[in-house]
Amino acid sequence: MALMITDDCINCDVCEPECPNEAIYMGPQIYEIDPDKCTECVGHFEEPQCQQVCPVACIPFNPAWRESREQLMEKYERLQAGAKAS
Repeated sequence: MALMITDDCINCDVCEPECPNEAIYMGPQIYEIDPDKCTECVGHFEEPQCQQVCPVACIPFNPAWRESREQLMEKYERLQAGAKAS
């Protein structure tokens, strides 16, 4: 399952640089997470790095985007292959 950023976001800017997949970006009002790029840091780290650094704990799992660890690893591998091809 991908992560999401709630309206509790204070736009502190600490999560965006922590994302190894560049899935976090500034939306119209708060930071947002692209679920097509979010692997919950599977393939990079044991824990989602954005959740670790968020000072207001506004980055829960997105219930609308359910994925198994295996699916997250496949997404990670796809993203890595795409990055190498660029």
